[in-house]
Amino acid sequence: MTSPHPEPQRPQLPVGVERFVARLPVHLYRIGLGPLFGRRLLLLIHTGRTSGLTRKTVIEVVESDRTGGSWTVASGFGPRAQWYRNLLHTPQATIQVGRRYYPVTAQPVSPEEGGRLMARYAPRHPLAARWLCRFMGYEVDGSEAGYRRVGESIPFLRLEAAPGSF
Repeated sequence: MTSPHPEPQRPQLPVGVERFVARLPVHLYRIGLGPLFGRRLLLLIHTGRTSGLTRKTVIEVVESDRTGGSWTVASGFGPRAQWYRNLLHTPQATIQVGRRYYPVTAQPVSPEEGGRLMARYAPRHPLAARWLCRFMGYEVDGSEAGYRRVGESIPFLRLEAAPGSF
């Protein structure tokens, strides 16, 4: 029996000039320009699961809880994204939001909650939601149900701030 919603063809990981452009925000954080991204992007500092080396990547924040200290992020490249795989292996990491650093622990989000997250994200950022879905290989009709269906198949992680750090 086949699934009514087959897994889309995920985008290829960037190489060459595309990889340089994709990594540009990391360099902007490095030179102190991270606050330009506001709360929309964060710098994730995590441990490589094979090398044990410190790795950095910039990720869009899908949703945040400013009072409780949590940030929810999605892996647009699916479960094969290195940062996502690294966090599943070693969930303790550090994030930089603006000028502040927070020790966090990553927790996977259920597919059902992922659907709700995407349904809430789309009306707040309609152009970005349509572009991201297209980039990830999904067709959406713009409806809440359509975004919910897409969100159920995207891997999300919630980054919870360590007690007392927020």
